[in-house]
Amino acid sequence: MTRQPALFVSHGAPTIVIDDTPARHFLAGLAGELPTRPDAIVMISAHHDEPLASITSAEQPGTIHDFGSFPDALYRMRYPAPGSPELAQRIARMLDDADIANRLDPERGFDHGTWTPLMLAWPNADIPVVQVSINSRATPDYHYRLGLALEALRDNNVLVIGSGAITHNLYAFFRGGYAADAPTQPWVTDFLGWLDRQLMAGGHDAVLGAIGHAPHGTDNHPTMDHILPLFAALGAGGLEGKATKLYASVEYGVLAMDAWRFD
Repeated sequence: MTRQPALFVSHGAPTIVIDDTPARHFLAGLAGELPTRPDAIVMISAHHDEPLASITSAEQPGTIHDFGSFPDALYRMRYPAPGSPELAQRIARMLDDADIANRLDPERGFDHGTWTPLMLAWPNADIPVVQVSINSRATPDYHYRLGLALEALRDNNVLVIGSGAITHNLYAFFRGGYAADAPTQPWVTDFLGWLDRQLMAGGHDAVLGAIGHAPHGTDNHPTMDHILPLFAALGAGGLEGKATKLYASVEYGVLAMDAWRFD
């Protein structure tokens, strides 16, 4: 059976599904980066934040419009991919085995960290999807262990995706008033360069300590929520997983849209 990689994608603003940007075009071609079509997808979303690992377990999860003041067209969009109660239960058992507290959630749907990239990559919404939460109060190591616990899913043609943002300082974005094609700010460049080097060198411990040790770590992530899915994807890639950069761009000078593959 085909072994899928683990991926990390920067999902951007919800408008990525309607804006004509390079990042949108990358996500629209994401399926072509895979060895084969996955039988199921597990999404670890920065917008699903719970005190213990929460796993969507509905047969048909709804679409959550967890944002405000965006174009009306976004609120009319639905991503009707099926869920997979069976896969959700398997994930719960895997997390149990890793001593990671968890619960099945039959009520929660897909937030925009899940449905916006998937709507671009698999617009037919015909692949089962299960969403797993982050815990913004937990450590990077917790999220790495969460990913490691899910690694074996990849052997069964299940694609694991961490969906967040490689940089995510919305304060700087709103204060700066940068144009969409503004030059990348030096403090963003320095952080991305350091992170690239550590990922390519296989420095998992260094990557997990990025916010404390990388140049301008806290400038790029004043809160940790959007980098935590990167740590989970890194873990899902395995202890010896090789990092491959799939895509890079920066919007508005401060919001990097990088994507990585781990296998």
